[in-house]
Amino acid sequence: MTAAITIQGAAKLFGGRSVIGEVSAEVRDHEFVSVLGPSGCGKSTLLRLIAGLAPLDGGEIRLFDQPVRAPAANVGFVFQTSNLLPWCDVRANLLLGVDLDPGAPRPSEAALAELIATLGLSGFEESFPHELSGGMRHRVAIGQALIRNPRILLMDEPFGALDALTRDRLNMELLRIWQRDRKTVVLVTHSIAEAVLLSDRVIVMSERPSRVIEEVTIDLPRPRDPSRTREDPAFGDYLVRLSGLMGVV
Repeated sequence: MTAAITIQGAAKLFGGRSVIGEVSAEVRDHEFVSVLGPSGCGKSTLLRLIAGLAPLDGGEIRLFDQPVRAPAANVGFVFQTSNLLPWCDVRANLLLGVDLDPGAPRPSEAALAELIATLGLSGFEESFPHELSGGMRHRVAIGQALIRNPRILLMDEPFGALDALTRDRLNMELLRIWQRDRKTVVLVTHSIAEAVLLSDRVIVMSERPSRVIEEVTIDLPRPRDPSRTREDPAFGDYLVRLSGLMGVV
């Protein structure tokens, strides 16, 4: 399978201190990969390096065999907070990235309506952020990334601040969208269960200066239904294995 993301000896310094130390990994096209690691190990920084939002201090990152020098149009980024403009309604917030980039293709009304329906936001097109629940605001943020139809979707712990029930519901939405569109996804998360449920593979990082401890292939049947997947004994085995790598057990 074609490599969508190739990371070769990536390194990053902050204030002269090494945060990421020679990380190497590969993400295949259409693959869903989660990144686990202790807080402060540079997971979010690694996503920013992939996206071209921060410069490397060593090594190289390539997207579809092209070196990353700056943000690329074929990469979408979902941040930890929704970062919606409070004076814009759902429709305007979804179109924000397109409106700010004169070279970006504008979606048709039919395509926009389909995306809104996919995100479960039909009927809320004219609602403002303060009128939405936390989960709905995060759906809009995901839609902002998806509306440009990127080949690669980078997600920096977008559900971390949500309650468990809302997080589970958004995991199901994300799983449904990925199983339909099969984009290349890299998700940073602190939730081991979330990583196992969603991913084809999980990359486990060490304390800083971080390195890759291990890559664990999640061999669970797809398409995945959260309730049935969690009842699979292999699901529990993966939780135990990843917990051990994370030093939880």
